[in-house]
Amino acid sequence: MASSRKSKSDGLAQRVADALAPAAPAGSSILIGLSGGVDSVALLHLLSQVAPRHFWSLSALHVHHGISPHADDWAAFCTKLCASHGIPLHVERVNIAPLRGLGIEAAARQFRYQALMRQPVDFIALAHHQDDQAETLLLQLLRGAGVKGVAGMAPAKAAVAGPVVLRPLLDVSRAEIEAYAAQQGLRWVEDESNADESYPRNFLRRRVLPLLEQRFPACRATLARGARHFAEADALLDALAEQDARQAFDGETLAVSRLAELDLVRAKNLLRWFLQRRGALLPEESRLQEMLRQLAKAREDAQVCIAWGDWQMRRYRGRAHVCRTGTEPAVDLRVTWRGEETLRLPGGTLHFVPCSGEGLGRSRLASAPVTVRLRRGEETLCPDAARPARSLRYLFQEYGIPPWQRAGWPLLYCGETLVAVPEIGMQCGWRAAPHEAGVALRWDSGRKPC
Repeated sequence: MASSRKSKSDGLAQRVADALAPAAPAGSSILIGLSGGVDSVALLHLLSQVAPRHFWSLSALHVHHGISPHADDWAAFCTKLCASHGIPLHVERVNIAPLRGLGIEAAARQFRYQALMRQPVDFIALAHHQDDQAETLLLQLLRGAGVKGVAGMAPAKAAVAGPVVLRPLLDVSRAEIEAYAAQQGLRWVEDESNADESYPRNFLRRRVLPLLEQRFPACRATLARGARHFAEADALLDALAEQDARQAFDGETLAVSRLAELDLVRAKNLLRWFLQRRGALLPEESRLQEMLRQLAKAREDAQVCIAWGDWQMRRYRGRAHVCRTGTEPAVDLRVTWRGEETLRLPGGTLHFVPCSGEGLGRSRLASAPVTVRLRRGEETLCPDAARPARSLRYLFQEYGIPPWQRAGWPLLYCGETLVAVPEIGMQCGWRAAPHEAGVALRWDSGRKPC
């Protein structure tokens, strides 16, 4: 019997290794999303066995939502568990209050995902399994989701920015995972909310799927297989969108004229593809159709802005822009530059790139304190000595800076003189002389998707 148990556990470990190895090269860093439940505890145990032979470095992240009265106990359990395996653990505490309007589950899921995507690792390993996939498919069908929604979770998914997400247990049933945990004598925590059938997923898991299983014993595996078929169809739709996006998508924005040229179904498909490429959450169908209508048909000078969740769709000069919502910057911002290569500001990061014979002359900048400020409305700049100074409003228009980005655009002052506006120009007379040490400015707006 012991030999049989060892064989089964070795088999599951090999399945996990086989699922990960094609995606994660030797020496990769893999972070495990660890809730403390049986699924993530089993995944951590499995990876601790297979990681050495692939030279993977493991770490784990536990997101402390503070929803349950037992949240502190779960964090302590995960800390002790990781210490027993010699795996570094980071516990991140989040406050879901700002997104409670989405529902507790959705808010917790979004904060958890954001926390995972911020980690400096190559891959994220999550413990989603076959039963999760079946439940997800049913939920999405009941919500009236399209092909992208019912495609379910992918075994491997690259984010717009951040680590690649891997799900090595996606073809493994919950029963197999629980059997493995019992065979290995693993301990885990139970989330009391899993018994609350007011949550749709719990209702499906505890009531609907057991009933379906009486008539269709293989329903969980069959539903998961159906999700894979939908994923294949979704890949074809993405390929069509990529064709439709040629010459229209520049990596950040989309020409609205292309949306107007396509029939309704293809235009909606292209718009969904664009939103996904920019890392945005997909809106509900009615919001998507309104978005498409305003982008393609609103008058040229209309201030188009469609908001959903913490995202906004805007139109400027015939192009669609996707950005996160944010608070208005404080106009009295004043940050002193002391020679750092980067300054983190409320709206993004300002980079000071060392150079020679170009950019702002460092000797001139040494004549007075250098500060970064924001617009107050009357600033002017004279980049060319042969032309008069022009207002920043005019220069922003000339360089195509969208209106909603201008209030948070950084301005560089030396003393009380405006000497440079990144991505636009510098005051004439402040450029570095030939062979003089200089510094060039580059602005990365924090309103771009992360």
